[in-house]
Amino acid sequence: MKYPVLFACLTALCWGLYGPALGQARSALLSPFKPYVAIGVAYLLWGIGGGIAGMLYKGDAFTFSGAGSLWGFIAGTVGAWGAFTLTLAMFSGGTAMPQVVMPIVFGGAVTVTALVSAWLVRAEVSTSPWLWVGVVGMFVCIVIVAYNTPHAAPHPPPAAAASADPP
Repeated sequence: MKYPVLFACLTALCWGLYGPALGQARSALLSPFKPYVAIGVAYLLWGIGGGIAGMLYKGDAFTFSGAGSLWGFIAGTVGAWGAFTLTLAMFSGGTAMPQVVMPIVFGGAVTVTALVSAWLVRAEVSTSPWLWVGVVGMFVCIVIVAYNTPHAAPHPPPAAAASADPP
């Protein structure tokens, strides 16, 4: 594939829509965990179907190594845990403030990826001080985005709403 930046941007678009879609699912299903079941079904269908389609497209053999399968399972597990903890974040008040939750999730994910990558190659390559500037910069950017994202005012509690109506 010759379009890594395009596909990375599409990933950012999809994952950026994930939090708001999760909030809508939670509201419609009246449960924070029912959407997680639907997410699991979607992961299963799209993951297996997409993987098989990609393998057929590339002409890959349908054989799997132990180490590769283990790392694939680990990747799927941390992805599923991430979806679950995002569900918990939204359930514990994040639906009212997705503008705070989502920058932390995605800015934090970029930072974790960079730090783990630096740790994995530590013996081969020295880490540039610019990595640390970027980590601090990401933190600053998360705060700026979270603080300045427009959001709707909270709904008044039902008792307050009833008393605010004119007679």
